[in-house]
Amino acid sequence: MRFNMKAVLFDFDYTLGDSTNGIVESVNYALEKMAYQKRETTEICKTIGLSLRETYKTLTEDEKEAHAEKFAALFKEKADLVMVANTTLYDGVTDMLDRIRKMGYRTGIVTTKYHYRIEQILRQYEVQDKIDVIVGGDDVRRQKPDPEGILYAARALRVCADEMLYVGDSLTDARAAESAKVGFAAVLTGTTCMEEFAPFPHVYIASRVDEIETYLKGI
Repeated sequence: MRFNMKAVLFDFDYTLGDSTNGIVESVNYALEKMAYQKRETTEICKTIGLSLRETYKTLTEDEKEAHAEKFAALFKEKADLVMVANTTLYDGVTDMLDRIRKMGYRTGIVTTKYHYRIEQILRQYEVQDKIDVIVGGDDVRRQKPDPEGILYAARALRVCADEMLYVGDSLTDARAAESAKVGFAAVLTGTTCMEEFAPFPHVYIASRVDEIETYLKGI
């Protein structure tokens, strides 16, 4: 399928960058404060991209909303101290953003991370001027896989759903794109393999995010 695209939206974690160390530290801080044992890095990595409430429920099997909210608050308390310093952008991201913007595409980030956290990370790497819109988990009432964040970005950029591509690393991202009726491109830098993306509508699967430029040149 070919799209008359005007904008490219990206997930952040495991798509544009890696916050693994900061996330693991913050998750385990919150769990220990709530009298749970620490979890292994591999177990926590599988939750990256979920909302903090869903992360808590997945790791503890506790469905109580009040406990999930407490976990989220504790996570944020630690993350405010460690997340930005423990986040890196993937190689090639800065140049890729420059090039696709020169091709005429507007750019955005739709993520479960807090809006201000993304702003802090972008400033740290001096790429804030390469992103036209940020939609954080705190900007919406319903986080991915609900399409609210992607549709919020569409309104901010004044583009239609069929004029956007959403790029992400997880099935949560794939489901959000499908629900929003936007094109989806998967990247394999997260914990989801190519075969797992197969059942979901997608226009491209890339080993890493800067390869998305190849797809854009071909449409």
